[in-house]
Amino acid sequence: MSWLLFLSYLVGSIPTSIIVGKLVKGIDIRNYGSGNPGGTNVIRVVGLGWGIFVILFDAFKGFFATAFIARWFYSDALILNLTTLQIIAGCFAVIGHIWTIFAGFRGGKGVSTSAGMLLGIAPFDLLISFVIFVIIVAITRYVSLGSIISAISFPFVILFTEKILKFKHHDFFTILIFGSIIAVIIVLRHRSNIERLLAGNENKLSFRKKS
Repeated sequence: MSWLLFLSYLVGSIPTSIIVGKLVKGIDIRNYGSGNPGGTNVIRVVGLGWGIFVILFDAFKGFFATAFIARWFYSDALILNLTTLQIIAGCFAVIGHIWTIFAGFRGGKGVSTSAGMLLGIAPFDLLISFVIFVIIVAITRYVSLGSIISAISFPFVILFTEKILKFKHHDFFTILIFGSIIAVIIVLRHRSNIERLLAGNENKLSFRKKS
């Protein structure tokens, strides 16, 4: 179990945006734009292509932890079922992303890595939440608002797909509880964004580079 936690945290700790900022522009991305070392800020400061790369790679970190690392360490001898083990591995990948050991424990907000983790656990529910995210961002151009609303909607999506669409999850209650916890964490990580949204000075998504 200790190796599962260590490897998941290590994979999550890869500071993708900081590496891209250093290699492409020779800067610490945390000192530019919004100051958040995430894909959206890379889009603003470095460029669209590199921002998309960061978002996808950060998501892959969470997916890798749940889809591969958890399965490597899973066996029938364990008390924990596979879903629970995937959640533990995914959570440590997200923890690694938020508090990365490679960058002074100053990482991103964990949205992309959380999405990748959920892709490995509940892909259909994640797809619906992602559609909600895209709609909100397309209408408002606030990525933070899209992230917050899609995160809050995720537990309700799980309920909807299980109870209304009759889509059976492997471990419904565990995923529901976990999805609710993730939603709370993501909202808390966006407290400063919420304050700026309420004040009307939150940054909108722009595809133009800023010097």
